Amino acid sequence: MIRLFKVKEKQKEDAENNTGGTPVKKQCAGELRLHKGFFIVLDDITELNLPEACKISFPNGQDDLMNFEVSIKPDEGYYQNGTFVFSFEVPPIYPHDAPKVKCKTKVDVFFLNFIHMLLLFNHAIKLELYTFESNLQVYHPNIDLEGNVCLNVLREDWKPVLNINTIIYGLYHLFTEPNHEDPLNHDAAELLRDSPAYFGTNVRMALQGGYIGDEYFEPVM
Repeated sequence: MIRLFKVKEKQKEDAENNTGGTPVKKQCAGELRLHKGFFIVLDDITELNLPEACKISFPNGQDDLMNFEVSIKPDEGYYQNGTFVFSFEVPPIYPHDAPKVKCKTKVDVFFLNFIHMLLLFNHAIKLELYTFESNLQVYHPNIDLEGNVCLNVLREDWKPVLNINTIIYGLYHLFTEPNHEDPLNHDAAELLRDSPAYFGTNVRMALQGGYIGDEYFEPVM
């Protein structure tokens, strides 16, 4: 997180340098909103206070704070030891609108290394790998098979006083305390409500890789 503080200091220094001497080009309303949103996100990220189970990363580099990923590895509950990755896309008018969050859990590293070895022998596999990698499914009552997330603070309960830290904690609690009352995966929700032990068996099967009904779930442990 040290580099983020350096980014913040650099942005502040540039702003101070632009106040005197060379005139600064006037920004349109959209640019100003994006600029303001960037600094709010920067403050949010530099002040994150996350559980050890949650990690943040910046696939596009730390200069692009409006798009990042959060990985969650629950240390308790049904989903213990699984690893789940979420993409965050922060809108320019943040915090007035909530970020767009989607689950994009990937294949475990060992499996990917095996596939990459196969690429040495068959280049045609490459296209299938990247398509497959972006569409992995999670067996969860509050996450559908396309990676959409049902979390109240991302929808009707979002308020500008909330922040990224709030969302990440909400995602973490989806795995430690899944909720059957507001589901996206109705079959999983009904099983959680009516037969928690059976639900737990299905979760473990999905985490390790296997079929639940007609759906195959890749391993995420």
